[in-house]
Amino acid sequence: MSPSFGGGPTSGFTQRPQSLAKLAKVIWVPSSPQKLHLTKRFVKCILAAVIGNATAQNVDVIADPARVAAVLSPIRRRLLQHLTQPDSASGLARKLGIPRQKINYHIRELERAGFIELFEQRQQRGCIERLVKVTARAYLISEDFLGQLAADPDQIRDSFSSAYLVAAAGRVLRDVATLRTRARNVDQKLATLGMEVEIAFSSPAEFNSFSEELATEIARLSASYNKSAAQNSRRFKLFVAAHPVITKTEREASREAAASRKKKEK
Repeated sequence: MSPSFGGGPTSGFTQRPQSLAKLAKVIWVPSSPQKLHLTKRFVKCILAAVIGNATAQNVDVIADPARVAAVLSPIRRRLLQHLTQPDSASGLARKLGIPRQKINYHIRELERAGFIELFEQRQQRGCIERLVKVTARAYLISEDFLGQLAADPDQIRDSFSSAYLVAAAGRVLRDVATLRTRARNVDQKLATLGMEVEIAFSSPAEFNSFSEELATEIARLSASYNKSAAQNSRRFKLFVAAHPVITKTEREASREAAASRKKKEK
């Protein structure tokens, strides 16, 4: 958790609550996450205390360098966008205005990499037409494919910095992706907990007070529920993060950056 506001430098929002440092390396074992509740006024996604129950992948996290390379082509990304519903090479060729032979080549490569799969085969004018569809609803590229080049939060000294936050979020993505794969390979469900809250603070002092109270409450709950000595306990990692909401478009941000550069040049 990084108690620094942004969207640009904001005076007063960079003070670091002292008690947050006490949370380092805390082990948290949830007992009954279903009981947790926050008002709908602030919570967009009320505690996804979901024990992965989807029959198909909702999100495919890509870590293999070969799979990353396979999806970099703009044409292949367009194909994936159009294959949320089953379609054939001929159908895609008509929609995209690309020769069917070229579509067939990219479909084979995407199928080989596991991004699409056969939906059905049917007779069409004396030929067998193959309909394919995507294997996931969305895709994320894990920094795992970077190997030792990937950001390691343990190597970043300032645990309150945005660099640490980005690195820690990357580690969450890598770890959960690995656990999802392992759980799926043995037909087991993965217990996870997710929460998203949007809060508007009127001052830096309010933000710091909130951070202090949150840190204290998490420390209390962690100490209360941690049963590391229990024989059948399972360790969970709790990751808490806060960042400003994006409120500007790319064009507005670019104009602001250009104005800032001109100001520095004067």
